[in-house]
Amino acid sequence: MRLYTLEYLFNGEPRTHQFELEQSKLSVQEAAMHLLQLHFGDGENSLVMPSADATPEEVLEQAELLGLTQIEVVDKTR
Repeated sequence: MRLYTLEYLFNGEPRTHQFELEQSKLSVQEAAMHLLQLHFGDGENSLVMPSADATPEEVLEQAELLGLTQIEVVDKTR
């Protein structure tokens, strides 16, 4: 397992969150999807999630529309 630290803005406010994942690399698009699930993944908001076949660009566009911007994977450890 790897511990990934993400720094990002959520509605203009700086945030940091850590995810422990099995994958050896985390792209910005994958990080955006994890953050979308974190902030909007409950049952009521699941309609705002990108579709399973969304392109990386579409994932980032949806994240930006929902206030998730400047997503950066800053640390990979473990």
